[in-house]
Amino acid sequence: MKTPAATPNGDASARPADEEEFELPEPTTMAGRIAEAARGPARKVRNFALVLLAAMIASAPLFYLAGSTAAEGYKALFQGSLGSQYSVGETLVEAIPLFLSGLAVALAFQGGLFNIGVEGQLLVGGLVAGALGTKLNQPAGVHLVICIAGAMVAGALWALIPALLKARRGVHEVITTIMMNYIAFALSRFLVKPDGLLVSQTQPSATELVKPTAELPVILGGTRLHAGLYIAILAGIATWYLLFRTPLGFRIRVVGRNPVAGTFHGFSSSRIIVQTMLISGALGGLAGAVEVLGVFHRYYDAFSPGYGFDAIAVALLGSLNPVGVAVSALFFGILRAGSVALQAVAGVSRDMISVFSALVVAFAAAVPLVDRLLARRKRGPAVVDEGPRVDEPLEEASVE
Repeated sequence: MKTPAATPNGDASARPADEEEFELPEPTTMAGRIAEAARGPARKVRNFALVLLAAMIASAPLFYLAGSTAAEGYKALFQGSLGSQYSVGETLVEAIPLFLSGLAVALAFQGGLFNIGVEGQLLVGGLVAGALGTKLNQPAGVHLVICIAGAMVAGALWALIPALLKARRGVHEVITTIMMNYIAFALSRFLVKPDGLLVSQTQPSATELVKPTAELPVILGGTRLHAGLYIAILAGIATWYLLFRTPLGFRIRVVGRNPVAGTFHGFSSSRIIVQTMLISGALGGLAGAVEVLGVFHRYYDAFSPGYGFDAIAVALLGSLNPVGVAVSALFFGILRAGSVALQAVAGVSRDMISVFSALVVAFAAAVPLVDRLLARRKRGPAVVDEGPRVDEPLEEASVE
């Protein structure tokens, strides 16, 4: 049996069992190249700063087109999101679902999967949490746990169909997860329409209020900040531990970087695909449950303003690492919370936030390409041994 390779801090026992056998293979997938481009804390910080700076510079001309200036717009944005205790609370309220959704996208990316269906998984999770919170009669604590667990199961099951189609038939997950999004939109509208199964008697396009035993309590007076913040922190720690301290997480990262290498070393790509999508879907469902039980206290039709889609930008800006995703989610929470002041004070449409998200995705996706070009320039042109020239006489071999 091989001796476990020591980790950078000298602790060999902290490395997952599978990682003792070999290091991560060379990346051959887009997700693998993104993760490779951000290996190491210094690279993560560099990529985060450069992508953010590039997006801010690229969006600056849009402020002038809207009749304002970039300085005035960003000043209004940050004052509206960090200028008071209530503003800070709103920033964290916006960051919680972005962080949980970003974890779902990042984990799928680590497994080489583009889970574009987090928005649908979030909606289904919120719908199940709202229904359980309304219909069940359970003691405090137990009721909340049932609602959250039910939402996570619903999100995982919603991701199971794309996972099976990918694992068994090779159907690309981008297509199937987008289709599942639209099914989730239609299902939620159907269940809370005027004569729907779950519609409230007093509130159209919504369920009844969840019972107090299912609510997430407010943790900061004078704001809407709720205990979902603690759940998000625990989910982030659990996701980090899963990815970087367990054999399953190591297998997910290997298959995500190089499926051929994973198969060569005995990892079942089909099994890893299903496991990764189930965990990713569960995180998406958790995001929906936290939003319904902590903010609205009932399910609204299309209650999400696009958290699942913004989560793609959050995950990419965070370099697919839970710690980076947390910082990225906080930044996007600042953007969302400050968008009202951006429009009211600077006169710039709130849609600027969507434009900024798109720019972040574009620049973050370009990071691996830029790294490869820079590495190629450092190495210089490849030297090829062309052998003897045609016009040069060959030396006769000596015969003994």
